[in-house]
Amino acid sequence: MGFMTPPAPANRLARQTSPYLRQHASNPVDWYPWSAEALERARRERRPILLSIGYAACHWCHVMAHESFEDPETARVMNELYVNIKVDREERPDLDRLYQLAHQLLTGRGGGWPLTMFLTPEDQQPFFGGTYFPPQSRFGMPGFRELLAHVARYYREHEAELKHNAATLVQAITELNPPAAAAELVLSGEPLRGCRAALERSLDPEWGGFGAAPKFPHAELVLRLLRDWHSSAGDAAPDLQALYMATLSLTRMAEGGLFDQLAGGFSRYSVDERWAIPHFEKMLYDNAALLGAYAEAACATGDPLFAEICARTVGWLMSEMRAPSGAFFASLDADSEGHEGKFYVWDVEEVRATLSPEEFAAFAPRYGLDQPPNFENRAHHLLIARALEPLADELGRSIEELQGLCASARAKLLAVRAGRVRPARDEKILTSWNALLIRGLASASRLLQRAEYAVAAGEALRYLRTYHWRAGRLLVTGIEGGEAALEAYLDDYVFLAAAILELACVRFDAEELALGAQLLDVVLARFGATDGGFYFTASDHETLISRLKTFSDDALPAGNGVAAQTLLRYGYLLGEPRYLVAAEACLRAGWQVLEKYPEGHCSMLLALEEWLRPPQIVILRGPVAAMAAWQQALAGVYSPHTLVLAVPADARDLPEALHSKPATAHLVAYLCRGSVCSQPLTTLEALAAALAEASPERSAQS
Repeated sequence: MGFMTPPAPANRLARQTSPYLRQHASNPVDWYPWSAEALERARRERRPILLSIGYAACHWCHVMAHESFEDPETARVMNELYVNIKVDREERPDLDRLYQLAHQLLTGRGGGWPLTMFLTPEDQQPFFGGTYFPPQSRFGMPGFRELLAHVARYYREHEAELKHNAATLVQAITELNPPAAAAELVLSGEPLRGCRAALERSLDPEWGGFGAAPKFPHAELVLRLLRDWHSSAGDAAPDLQALYMATLSLTRMAEGGLFDQLAGGFSRYSVDERWAIPHFEKMLYDNAALLGAYAEAACATGDPLFAEICARTVGWLMSEMRAPSGAFFASLDADSEGHEGKFYVWDVEEVRATLSPEEFAAFAPRYGLDQPPNFENRAHHLLIARALEPLADELGRSIEELQGLCASARAKLLAVRAGRVRPARDEKILTSWNALLIRGLASASRLLQRAEYAVAAGEALRYLRTYHWRAGRLLVTGIEGGEAALEAYLDDYVFLAAAILELACVRFDAEELALGAQLLDVVLARFGATDGGFYFTASDHETLISRLKTFSDDALPAGNGVAAQTLLRYGYLLGEPRYLVAAEACLRAGWQVLEKYPEGHCSMLLALEEWLRPPQIVILRGPVAAMAAWQQALAGVYSPHTLVLAVPADARDLPEALHSKPATAHLVAYLCRGSVCSQPLTTLEALAAALAEASPERSAQS
């Protein structure tokens, strides 16, 4: 009888909330999470820190873990020479942002994951770094084990020089916080025009999207273009090119392999310019942002494709990403069975054997199976290869027949795919990412008249209030029903405040709105900078090598941009001057980078646009049943700078700004522009006429 190999003893990561960290719990590496214990050991033993940052859905993180962190000899070298710290970048974006920036300054090129940084033991300042390193020298990169020994030796022999260089680097990071605009500078719409021109220059005119491959589905850029078009809709020559750029990009992404043609939902990015082959990991935040963008485009254009993509994306989110409690999980891996994309791709004969001849005859040309393999020259990843109308003519079928055959084929293939080994799911619940999805669901509910989306958004919000809101402060992350952990960042607060306001425009809840204001009060008290804008970390956060204040969008919208717009909207809604002052100060703090590179700061541009032209806010007061028809009529008109809140006549504990707009015996509406509100409007026709009047831009700033 043979003996089973005993499992490796668990290291400290076994007790962490992050599934990514727990994936490394059986490594022979003596891993620590980022903690006082680890930092103190490094100081005490004067041993440099090896910091490894990654996340659960990261393909190359898994590769490096298998090649190096699971290797006993490599682990022995790591344990002898370093204090080894593993970080989930989704739980500690503060650390990831700092050390990604340090990597860029050290190497002169962008970073990525896994991020591998070497830090001084006393103060965690970076002196060397890279991303993925292979186990042996290849791809023009040194072998990891060889590198470990070389870096440790060089540190011992040149410690003083390296510490001096690291301190200089940290100073450079701190100086990257941009100076605020001069008090006398007049904020203008020039960055809006600069962004519009830049996006037209970078548009891929055939496949949509912006820039070359790899191509990311930048939802913020699409929203910016929809607003450019909307703001010109009443002009003699409306900006139809902006609308075209937005809808071309959305259409090509929906038709490509970036979108999961069977189950719905979007992958993180496309490796090619045609959106054909994605990096297969699926992130909650991407789908949250794209859900909102497709919903706005559906309302703006009436194109049924965009509404369909919303419905299929929500379907995927509800079936594969939703916890029983109503919150949403973080991501799905790119890999299954050790191979990226294996879960998603198809062999033609497998498809043929699964479908009826009639289904295959329709499905194969529609989804590209009659063309050469597009995935590693051996398999097919599904995408829309042929338009419905000409294919239906060619096959001698009606469009409805063709759609029916393709739908039944998709259902059969999805059932087969469900039997495969699934990609792993990262089941941590992140406040900021859930907040983005609450906002996306609420927006889609309002614009597409899908009440069930708002129900799902409300349940996710209820979860965050129950488990992630403690003693007046937010927490970052948790496992379903368990203790949440880590003091929240700027993004957590402002994303959730924005989501609450979006949900209030679907169904009003005074307690939720009060929570939104509380979140903003914490932002002002704990995150504000004396020269305007907001730091990513709170004033009582753990002291790190620098405190960043960033304004640019990356995979997520910029916290400062969302903060500025959300402060403006709450400020006008609640009549709160503090919020308006802070929003303007934030715009001034980011003005230098906003002028220089506007297309990288679309979240800030949304705020700038509403500072120049305050949003219109409609307050409906009256019986709930009577308000529904007005809400539905208003939601059917694309008006991204109009907020409609239906406040029931019997609502209690209203803020003064809403309490002062009383209900009457009949349904009434109050229309507010900036700080000026109308008298009660008693008919929908009168309200529509008032809304149709142009909202005057601040002439001094235009």
